[in-house]
Amino acid sequence: MDSKPLNIIIAEDDYIICQDIKRMLTQIGHHVISVVGNGRQAVEKTIALEPDLVVMDIKMPEFDGIEASRRIQQKRSTPIIILTSYDDDELAKKAAENGVSAFLVKPAKEKEFKRVIMIALARHDDLIRCMKLNNELQEALEEIKTLRGILPICSYCKKVRDNEGYWKQVEEYISQRTEAEFSHGMCPECEKRIYEKMGLDPEG
Repeated sequence: MDSKPLNIIIAEDDYIICQDIKRMLTQIGHHVISVVGNGRQAVEKTIALEPDLVVMDIKMPEFDGIEASRRIQQKRSTPIIILTSYDDDELAKKAAENGVSAFLVKPAKEKEFKRVIMIALARHDDLIRCMKLNNELQEALEEIKTLRGILPICSYCKKVRDNEGYWKQVEEYISQRTEAEFSHGMCPECEKRIYEKMGLDPEG
């Protein structure tokens, strides 16, 4: 999944570590488009440059990596890898809850970076798909709600009144709010009544 070059932002306040990360990312074929030293700059640069990935230290001035990740996801959904010196399950859980796609313990090796980038991109894609499905579900629930409750219907022509006050054929009203399609036919009672009205024998 990480075969194509990615545009990456590094947020790391330690210059030596930052240069080491930049070197590794460049060696595996990616482009480092910005390097920042605190969480606030990480948020601002991510919104401005729209990178494919952010590699974020967890302890930084202004905002820490988790807070910066939370603010980034509020503005623009972006894959984020958190770098830390601490292998802490609670920290990893908190990071995931704030939109972090993957978690990497320092010092990271090139092979580990390749693997964690692949994981981060895959998890972010899964998150986007889940968000899309959730939106579709919410839209479907809203459509269902419009078909619940009391629906005004004309006792003579059987048209129904929508929320805007317009009278519409039942099939038009339902088609606009669901994926149902209609084919027209005639029920036996109506068929008999029409034949009798025309003086015809419905059996003949």
